[in-house]
Amino acid sequence: MTAPLARTIGEFAAKVDPPERVRADVPPRILDVLGNALAAYAEPGADAAPAAIRAMRRWGGVRESTVLGYGDRLPAPSAAFVNGVLAHSLDYDDTHLPSVLHPSASVVPAALAAAEAGAPGDLIAAIAAGIEVTNRLGMAGCDPDTGANLYFERGQHATSICGTIGAAVAVARLYELDAGRIADAVGIAASMGAGVLEANRTGGSVKRAHCGWAAHGGVVAATLAAEGLTGPPTVLEGRFGFFTAHTGRLDAAAVTDALGERWEVLRTVFKPYPSNHFTHAGIDCALALRAAGLDPDDVTGIELGVAEPVLRTIAEPAAEKARPRTGYHAKFSGPYTVAVALTGGTGLGVGLDDFAGLDPRRLELAGKVRVVADPAATAAFPRAFAGVLRVRTRSGHLLEHRVDSSRGGPGHPLRADEVTAKFTGNATRALDAGMVEALAAAVWALDAGGPVSALFRTGETVFRDAK
Repeated sequence: MTAPLARTIGEFAAKVDPPERVRADVPPRILDVLGNALAAYAEPGADAAPAAIRAMRRWGGVRESTVLGYGDRLPAPSAAFVNGVLAHSLDYDDTHLPSVLHPSASVVPAALAAAEAGAPGDLIAAIAAGIEVTNRLGMAGCDPDTGANLYFERGQHATSICGTIGAAVAVARLYELDAGRIADAVGIAASMGAGVLEANRTGGSVKRAHCGWAAHGGVVAATLAAEGLTGPPTVLEGRFGFFTAHTGRLDAAAVTDALGERWEVLRTVFKPYPSNHFTHAGIDCALALRAAGLDPDDVTGIELGVAEPVLRTIAEPAAEKARPRTGYHAKFSGPYTVAVALTGGTGLGVGLDDFAGLDPRRLELAGKVRVVADPAATAAFPRAFAGVLRVRTRSGHLLEHRVDSSRGGPGHPLRADEVTAKFTGNATRALDAGMVEALAAAVWALDAGGPVSALFRTGETVFRDAK
């Protein structure tokens, strides 16, 4: 008799000893999360993280875990919530393909909060297991015929829905629960994951809180399981279970095939640009045309070709995407991100400062962009984000550039020094250079048994003088 999926996950998480290549992959993900979170803390005019910290301060509680940037020590679920909000706020967090979700921004804040609060388990193994489960649950939502993400088709945010369960698995492993209790944590967390994606289309900052809520839910679910609350054994595959609710189909193999042998963690890519990942192929094309000498003032029309399933995220409604309401909203606009790249970006090509506000010149250029479905990009999706940009100039020339996979994606991963440079650039927006160097050293020491407390220094040294 086949074991329930939650039990299979529990057996995996309780016993797994990740191979060295997987263990080595985890510290850069922690580093990326910390850098993204600190940059979000320092972001001018941000509303999500300030709202989150004010709410958690109102609730108060035991001083267990540190909030990045702010330095507050709060109950572990509350610290995980704020840190998860920070980690996802800039849309700069890593992405797994083909599930097209962002696993680390939920799993890492939950695991760090629980570890700092005293959970004794192997932090690196716990994070690896939590990310692996998150990715595999996301893969189970891929339509094998169309490549479409069935969570997204229903307006649901797979990142936060799957991330809640992944975060619970990570924390349960840190608590050193047995397989049955980890299965219970999965069953409990399945009742806590949520996230609606309408903010991608028409604005609102609630999406920034999705990974925070997932991290919070993961800590709570694992803690409740440790204290004896139980979950339904068939919570994932059952008639009224997770997949019935969220995807309408069951792909058990996506969850269990070669679990612990083939690691989906390793297919989780780092973002070079702080915008929705579906915009990255267009950014790459625009940067290439600009590098070849294209003058944006000479442009009369632009056609951006992308995978058909991503149109609803970065192209619709057309009027909203051509003229986004805020800098954050602009991160989900194919037209505006192309305009940013054509007019000169920052950072690794397009950076955080490019979304600090809406530039009139870029809005004018965005109004010239038409986004269409491209057959080649559609065929590559969701294994890679491909695209093509065609630009017509005043002189009548038609310029074209195509990418088969966006920078940072399959075949074009960011180098280790680029990941480090991204972290440094992000973290120095909030901390001085010495603090950033100490924080990075503490992260690299984790796999050798370095203390989690060194990441935070109780919040009174590292973050007391945050900008």
